[in-house]
Amino acid sequence: MIRIAVTGAAGRMGRAIIAAVEANPATSFSGALEKEDSAYLGKDAGEMAGVGKSGIRITDNPEKAFKKADAIIDFSTPESSMKVLDLAVRSGKALVIGTTGFSFHQRDEIKELSEGGRVVMAPNMSVGVNLLLRLVHEAASVVGREYDIEIIEAHHRHKKDAPSGTALRIAEVAASAVGRDLDSAAVYERKGIIGERRPEEIGIQTIRAGDIVGDHTIIFAGPGERIELTHKASSRDTFAAGAVRAAVWVMDKPNGLYDMQDVLGLKRL
Repeated sequence: MIRIAVTGAAGRMGRAIIAAVEANPATSFSGALEKEDSAYLGKDAGEMAGVGKSGIRITDNPEKAFKKADAIIDFSTPESSMKVLDLAVRSGKALVIGTTGFSFHQRDEIKELSEGGRVVMAPNMSVGVNLLLRLVHEAASVVGREYDIEIIEAHHRHKKDAPSGTALRIAEVAASAVGRDLDSAAVYERKGIIGERRPEEIGIQTIRAGDIVGDHTIIFAGPGERIELTHKASSRDTFAAGAVRAAVWVMDKPNGLYDMQDVLGLKRL
């Protein structure tokens, strides 16, 4: 039985992950971490997640939360995730990171630190989104430079980073398939008299509204036709189940940085 600790345990995603850990026959719930000013410190994490009393109290002490864990699942903030990563590597615990919004410097640091531990990091843990990435790569490879590429993503009003990590990953995959540098090709906003669209542009547009869990659409538009690939998430449960699956998968792997393409046995993109 793989013992899993969860960060952000009182949040929407944290509660879904705790439920997914309890539902997976290969895993058990072992610790719950929250920020130091959380109103839920001391509460039973299982009751918070709606799975019944667990006997595990939510704490703001990482060492206490992670003490009995074999693996940690972290959906928090970039700054918090970096601290969790350092602690996980030093203590020999596997780590699954679903946090988004990392800077380029933080991404480089994650790669470096992961050489000393087992880490799975992906902006989206769902099976469907990772299949979408595969389809995006294949579609972009076929249509090549002849079709305009646009990405639209929508999330709930509480999401703090934009565009989403998943949208950026879709853009990276598409850009790689058509041989473009995303840093110079990406266009995140259009307003006013902007002139004709540059052929190499990859548009990434953001919507924030209501309680949208996560919608992503990539459009390949060419002369007389367009291809649209869409993934819509209706529940956080799919992300939570994927994160638990990643934690189980990485336990017997060598040290290094992996993503959900590795976990699902898809070709790395």
